[in-house]
Amino acid sequence: MQSLIDHARTFHQKVSGGREQAATLEEGISPQAMFITCSDAQVIPSLITGARPGELFELRTAGNIIPPYRLGRLTAEAATIEYAVNILGVQDLIVCGHTRCGAVQGRVRSWTLRSAPTTRWWLLQTHRWREARVDESEEPGRAHLIAQLDKLHRYPRVARRVASGRLRLHGWFYEVDTGVVSNYRRDTGVFTPL
Repeated sequence: MQSLIDHARTFHQKVSGGREQAATLEEGISPQAMFITCSDAQVIPSLITGARPGELFELRTAGNIIPPYRLGRLTAEAATIEYAVNILGVQDLIVCGHTRCGAVQGRVRSWTLRSAPTTRWWLLQTHRWREARVDESEEPGRAHLIAQLDKLHRYPRVARRVASGRLRLHGWFYEVDTGVVSNYRRDTGVFTPL
């Protein structure tokens, strides 16, 4: 923890661009994309994309889970997606899954998670596993990613913007061990390297 504190204390001295960057951020946020990914510490969106501050609007949840859209059901995830799409007007929305995801493994293997009842509920209640159909030999995180993209397509504002061409959805899959990022092609159902 001390190394994190030390870095935070001196961060303002190390930020590239210094005052220029601060001035740019004060002008307003206009991110290039929304990046929805797992809260796993091995997945670092700015390292994967090379994004600088202000370029990505991030949403991180255990297992990059997107709850099903239900009118009147309040979730932080739905509110964050709504803000990115309706207020910020992002034109690209990336959902990024990854290998060795503990949440996905917990769901696939039906771990009881007795010591984490909230996590267990989150995995069982907000994730409709049967939505994704892939080969059983595939990495389970890929099927999970497809299910999250399917749920996003059911958000009315997302669906309207996709249909009008004002929003593009992307499904990326990050291999933690190799650093390779693949893109899911909904038209073919295949993952191909970026």
